[in-house]
Amino acid sequence: MPVISPYLAEGRCDSSGRLTSAGEPLSGLQLACGGEIPGDVAIPALRELIGKSREFGLKLARSIKANDGRDTITAWIEVEPLEDHSCALRVTSWQIGSLPPEDATTISAHRAAIDRDLAELTARLDSQQCVLSASSDAADLADLVKAMQLGLGKPWTDFVEVEGAAHQQPMHWRLLDGAGIRIAGSERAWRASLLPVEVPGDAPSGFELCLCADAPLPPPAPRSGAEVILPQNGPGLVGRDVAPVLRQPIARIIANAETIRTRMAGPLAEEYSQYAADIAAAGQHLLALVEDLADLEVVESEEFNTAPDRIDLADVARRAAGILAVRAQERGITIDAPKQGEHLPAIAEFRRVLQVLLNLVGNAIRYSPDDSQIWIRLEDAGGRARLIVADQGPGLSQEQQAKVFEKFERLGRSGEDGGSGLGLYISRRLARAMGGELTVESAPGQGARFILDVPADLLASAPTTAQDPD
Repeated sequence: MPVISPYLAEGRCDSSGRLTSAGEPLSGLQLACGGEIPGDVAIPALRELIGKSREFGLKLARSIKANDGRDTITAWIEVEPLEDHSCALRVTSWQIGSLPPEDATTISAHRAAIDRDLAELTARLDSQQCVLSASSDAADLADLVKAMQLGLGKPWTDFVEVEGAAHQQPMHWRLLDGAGIRIAGSERAWRASLLPVEVPGDAPSGFELCLCADAPLPPPAPRSGAEVILPQNGPGLVGRDVAPVLRQPIARIIANAETIRTRMAGPLAEEYSQYAADIAAAGQHLLALVEDLADLEVVESEEFNTAPDRIDLADVARRAAGILAVRAQERGITIDAPKQGEHLPAIAEFRRVLQVLLNLVGNAIRYSPDDSQIWIRLEDAGGRARLIVADQGPGLSQEQQAKVFEKFERLGRSGEDGGSGLGLYISRRLARAMGGELTVESAPGQGARFILDVPADLLASAPTTAQDPD
């Protein structure tokens, strides 16, 4: 009589850990995970179990989890090392469940984050899709940025060619989101991403425009017969030579890792998703360091100066709160920004004030407890216009307050959560370059108040401000 196996499936790994044979349903899962037979084990949890069995030379049995793109799989598998250094695999149970439903809101937020990382041009648009500001470091977009800056207030579609669109005026933003774009002076194909600034219960109050290319800009070829001269260490090395070269490839690494982590390119085991999350986090840290080093060179340059203009600090505060709202919401943190109708005229450079405020609010989000609140308040201090960012974080001691604005000072924080230690140093240098100051008031356990002072616009109408939180 034929012998009936007590196992659902059996398989074998060779001495190098490659899967050489497997019965169903194990073979089907191996193929669904992108592997082959024979071939490397493509099921992450099984590969880990085989590795531990081989390392300790012991028979191991445990439950593993995986997915085949349609269902979740929970299986009990035994792995037994053999004398020839191969391993026998035995499956004793196999359960199939449904994949959890995807959260459309979460997917949308992940796509927005990826587009921001990949964007080589970003622009702020009003509710009618008219350009408020634009910036880019890409050489083939220099003419486009210049045209946008000279044509503020015009629809962004006036400056590019939207593939397949015959309309002269901007179409509905949902029709333009994801549209193919052609740009004069650039040979690359582009894609537009329109990220709305949401107002609950109302139409978007504005948009963030991200232009992403289908390929990176190739580096210029060296002249024939000319000696390639590497840049020498000196002032402006990072900002002039290194940062522009590193931004794009690092951003693409982050975007690809995020695509893998969020399973937007297809199903993936949880272990691989976590690996991708680690890669994305490391890339974000590296990109932030590159940006900080480039800014450091700028603010420490003898030629550095700002471009003061008449601005409204309340408007800058609302924009910063909108930009960082998603990051705050992920931890249940509420940003209480100046309300519409509040104004505080000042003389400063809009872009630099926004940069300082993004750093202050970003720090407040990073170090505040979950489900807490951050306040952005305005004060009229006579000849000074004052903007305050207050949080409910752990606060700073007197000793920490004395050090917090020093270069590379991170107050003992680790590389995973503490940044480069340059943000507040750069922010204070920017504040002073605009004729202002950046200070802190705090106490352990009582949160912190970072205070930005800049010259007030005394010729403007009287400011409208709100009171500080109790």
